[in-house]
Amino acid sequence: MSTPYISHEEATIESFKNDHEYAVEYLNAVLEDGTQEELMLALRRIASAYGMKNIAETAHLNPKTLYRTLSPTGNPELRNFKAILGAMGMRLAVMPLTNTA
Repeated sequence: MSTPYISHEEATIESFKNDHEYAVEYLNAVLEDGTQEELMLALRRIASAYGMKNIAETAHLNPKTLYRTLSPTGNPELRNFKAILGAMGMRLAVMPLTNTA
């Protein structure tokens, strides 16, 4: 009897489906320390978990536009970024830097 295989990518996406708070924490970590490419990857993973078609419809974006926006070279406009986050049940926020000195 063989053990079913699931890739790391599939496991990550599946974890976002089951735990919205984890998806939020993951995206916040990428926003804090990641590059733009890493941010696009994180958004793609979360959008995949929630359903790309559903995200596109909820964000009022053409699915092709959503895929292009979340591509490794994507550079979403602020309104599209906010719409995509809103479709995922999230929002963009600003927090003060923690003074470590």
